[in-house]
Amino acid sequence: MSLIVDMKKRIGDFVLDVSFQTDGGVSGLLGASGSGKSMTLMCIAGIVTPDSGKIILNGATLFDSERKINLKPQQRRVGYLFQNYALFPNMTVRQNILCGLHGETNKAKKEALLRNMIELMQLNGYEKQRPGQLSGGQLQRAALGRILIGNPEILMLDEPFSALDTHLRGQLQIETQKLFKRFGKDVLFVTHSRNEAYQLCKDIALIDSGRIIAYKNTKQLFADPESRYAALLTGCKNVVDAKKAGGYEVDVPDWGVRFTTSQPVQDNLCAIGIRAHYFNAKTTQNRFPIRFTDEIESPFEYNIQFRYENQTRESQDIWWRIAKEKRTGQAFSEFGVAPANIMLLYE
Repeated sequence: MSLIVDMKKRIGDFVLDVSFQTDGGVSGLLGASGSGKSMTLMCIAGIVTPDSGKIILNGATLFDSERKINLKPQQRRVGYLFQNYALFPNMTVRQNILCGLHGETNKAKKEALLRNMIELMQLNGYEKQRPGQLSGGQLQRAALGRILIGNPEILMLDEPFSALDTHLRGQLQIETQKLFKRFGKDVLFVTHSRNEAYQLCKDIALIDSGRIIAYKNTKQLFADPESRYAALLTGCKNVVDAKKAGGYEVDVPDWGVRFTTSQPVQDNLCAIGIRAHYFNAKTTQNRFPIRFTDEIESPFEYNIQFRYENQTRESQDIWWRIAKEKRTGQAFSEFGVAPANIMLLYE
């Protein structure tokens, strides 16, 4: 199972120029709004035609500008779940799902496939309901049923949880994860939520201003994002200018500290990142005096701001995150950071 994408598309002043290859499982496209995530899916699905390049799915060429190949959307066997699900409002659940079998003429087979899909999507009893009568979760399952009944070669989802409330979003993420495993083929999942990407995706491609700037295993990306943008997009609260001070040392002028790192420092270092939960009062390495400046309480944790003793006045406060059950009320005067938790950033 593989999807190969290497294409360019200009729309006004925006240029989409992406190149990546999946190798099975769930791959995420993570980026800010307007970065080119949805446009990438539309080009793969055949809704938008790239200006140049190629798209190959499991060995079959869907698009190749040099060879003049551009399959129609219905020929590509690509299952595309739109952000708003795009169900036909005047059709029932049954009718909507059957739309995914437009090429099947055997009535008995269509009915058997429909019954199986209704069962799989847990829509028993809702066959005659129209979209306006369904909950958010039922709408999504009906839309997925319409896609999956056609047995696509790849499933692509565009921000499928963005319009849902927090409780329903969490519930559907679990259901969707199970669905991905049952599907057993490539999945391309578009999101601007780092939590969704981390929970659902094996690999993540970071997209910024129409370009893929990183493509890594999900856990590797969060552990070593390599760039400022990637660090921020993956949720790092503390990104600061830094410069090489030695083979395994970095100076952070704004914080007035020098850190020891576990990774060798390259000459083109421009910044470091430290996740808010990496600071620790018990860690003896990279330990310096601090003072607290503010805190924000959330239901299950504290987000606390602090400054180093020699930190410059113009620099921003540093974030420390701690779970409520781990905070003892003790007043800390020093924090340490393990060398392995200093993320080196190069652009």
